[in-house]
Amino acid sequence: METSPLVLWFDLMGVFFFALSGNLLAARKDIDITGGFILGLLAGLGGGIIRDVLLGVTPLALDKPVYLVPPLVAVVVVYLLGSVIHRVQTLIVACDAAGLGLFCTFGTARALDHGMPVASALLLGVVTAVGGGLMRDVVANEIPAVFSGSNLYVIPAATGATLTAVAVSTDVWGPVSATVLSVLVFTFRMTAWVRQWRVPAPVRSWTVRDLDVLRRRERSVFDRPRGARYDDDEYDDELGRRDDRDPGDSRGRGPRGRR
Repeated sequence: METSPLVLWFDLMGVFFFALSGNLLAARKDIDITGGFILGLLAGLGGGIIRDVLLGVTPLALDKPVYLVPPLVAVVVVYLLGSVIHRVQTLIVACDAAGLGLFCTFGTARALDHGMPVASALLLGVVTAVGGGLMRDVVANEIPAVFSGSNLYVIPAATGATLTAVAVSTDVWGPVSATVLSVLVFTFRMTAWVRQWRVPAPVRSWTVRDLDVLRRRERSVFDRPRGARYDDDEYDDELGRRDDRDPGDSRGRGPRGRR
C-alpha cells in the first residue's frame, strides 16, 4: 500500500496543508521566509518522520525527495499572497484541520500495513496527525493546539484513526472511503473550533479567581474564533471591571493579594 500513487498523493496533500499552516503562522508572527520554511517543514514532515521512526523504517520524507516539494510550494504561495491572507486566523486553522484529517487516516493505514496491532496503529495515526503541528507551535512559541484547552483537536484525529482501522479491517478502505474520512475529520475539527466544543478541565471546578480571564490574554492562534463570546478588548475590559470593584469579597477577605 505504501507504494500506491493514491497514498503518495494524499500524503503529499497533507504535507502541503500542514506546511501552509506553518508558513501562515510564520507570516502572522512576522518571521522571515527561511523561518517560515522551517516551520513548514516541521509541520508537514514532523509527524510522518516520528511515525516512521517508531515503525523502524526509513521515513518517507527522507526516502522520497518529492516530499520537499509541498513545503517549498507553501513558501512560495505565502510569500506571494501572504500580505493578503496571513492575518486570516480561520485559514490557518482550516489548513491545519485539512492536514489533520489526511494524516490521521493515512498514518493509521500505513501503520496497519506494516503489521502493527490496531491499538498501536491508532496511536501512530494520532501521532502522525498532531506531531508536526506540535513541533511547529513549540518552535514558534505558540500554545500548541493540542494543549490549548479551547477546543477539540486530538479527539477528531482519534476518531479518524478509529474509523480508518474499521475501514481497513472490513476491506472497504480505498480512494472513496479515504476521502470521506479525511473530510469527516476536517469537518469535525472545524465545527469544534467554531462552536468551541471542549473536554473537561484536568481538575474539576477550578476556583482560582480570574483564571479564565487571565488565561484569555495569552490567546493562541488556535483559540476561539473571532466573533465568539469575547474578543481581546473585552477580556481587558472584563478584568478591569473586576479590578475596579470593592477589593473585599463576600467572605470578608481583604484586598486582592492579601490573604
